[in-house]
Amino acid sequence: MTLQWEQVLVDAADPAALGRWWAQALGWVVVDESPDEYEIRPAPERLPGLLFGRSPDAKNGKNRLHLDFRPVDQEAEVTRLLALGARHADIGQTGDEPWVVLQDPEGNEFCVLAPRAT
Repeated sequence: MTLQWEQVLVDAADPAALGRWWAQALGWVVVDESPDEYEIRPAPERLPGLLFGRSPDAKNGKNRLHLDFRPVDQEAEVTRLLALGARHADIGQTGDEPWVVLQDPEGNEFCVLAPRAT
């Protein structure tokens, strides 16, 4: 394979603030802090990363792409993320799904999955 997944670009009204939030939420490191871009990665040389870029456009509707995370303890992780500033999101789920849909501080949805069945 000749392609390497470098990063996911996230449009943001405030790239630094949103990037700092995600860095804290994920425990990742900041690798680039410029006025209009903010990049975080799991470790300085580890890919893929998240690159937050300035966008004047307001978020409109449900994201067409979102991130899923699978923690060891879903309830504890949801509680931690809510304490950091995430919010519950209603995207039409019925309530019996094995995931919890949250939004980051700028309204981007992401899912916190239940642990894998063993």
